[in-house]
Amino acid sequence: MLTYTITEADHCRQIESFLHNLMPAATRGYMQKLIRSGHILVNGSNIAADLTLKVSDLVELKESGRTAALLRESRPLVDFLYEDDVIAVVNKEPGRSVHNTAEDTGMDLVLHCEGYMERRGTPCKLRPVNRLDRGTSGAVILAKSPTAAGIMGRFIREVGLSKIYLAVVAGKVDVEGEINLPLEGKDSLTRYSRLFQGDDAAVVAVYPVTGRMHQIRKHFSIFGHPVVGDKRYGGPVIKGLGGHALHALAVAFPNPATGEEMKVFAPLPKGLMALLQDVVGSSLNNLMDDLLKLEFSTGSSPELSV
Repeated sequence: MLTYTITEADHCRQIESFLHNLMPAATRGYMQKLIRSGHILVNGSNIAADLTLKVSDLVELKESGRTAALLRESRPLVDFLYEDDVIAVVNKEPGRSVHNTAEDTGMDLVLHCEGYMERRGTPCKLRPVNRLDRGTSGAVILAKSPTAAGIMGRFIREVGLSKIYLAVVAGKVDVEGEINLPLEGKDSLTRYSRLFQGDDAAVVAVYPVTGRMHQIRKHFSIFGHPVVGDKRYGGPVIKGLGGHALHALAVAFPNPATGEEMKVFAPLPKGLMALLQDVVGSSLNNLMDDLLKLEFSTGSSPELSV
């Protein structure tokens, strides 16, 4: 058996995504077969296909000629959190735009993913379902067809996309609360729950009920607790963060092809992990465990960017 110990880079990652990073050329059907047949064990036990991994988990993969041929030493260029024939969910790193910008098309997430798919032999035109600001990291849903994009767009308009964000904000905040302040003349509501309070900053889970432009960043700035690293809205500058301390930790939605309820988590980027270590210190392991216990709020209205 090949063994892998889960680190912070894969905390909150679902097992299929972990297997994809190990074997980028493997089909989803093959990965599911490995899981069903018991060729994948986590902490010595058989698992379900939607298992979410945590730090220190031990993953065991049964060796075979086929798996040996598929294994790669380096991770793929795109961090796929989930992928099937109709959608992909990818983990956007901070500093990359979702769609092309006039100033730097080389940082375009959609083009980056399309180029990767073409090189691996599965060319596809992708359409972003949700958008994140350039400095925000985390889960982005990409539809592989106009039909899938239409179904997802209609769902977001009528029901709303359920999302959980993780943020580090300046100052001391209440255990929980909501920020109900209009933005651009429109009702805007953000709910939050404090996960940890440090001396100068707090770690919060954020649930945007509406989806206005830069809503989370603007709301916390107006509230007097700007997102750390968010220079535009008054957040303290942190070297090495790569963006601002706002991460789309998880999304929940029905699969447009099957109707299956999907819940996809996105591991944290290195810069944010380093910041959390500084803020939380010895309580980091407890915080990481708490991330897996967060519950989704009701879906929010169409999201522009946050």
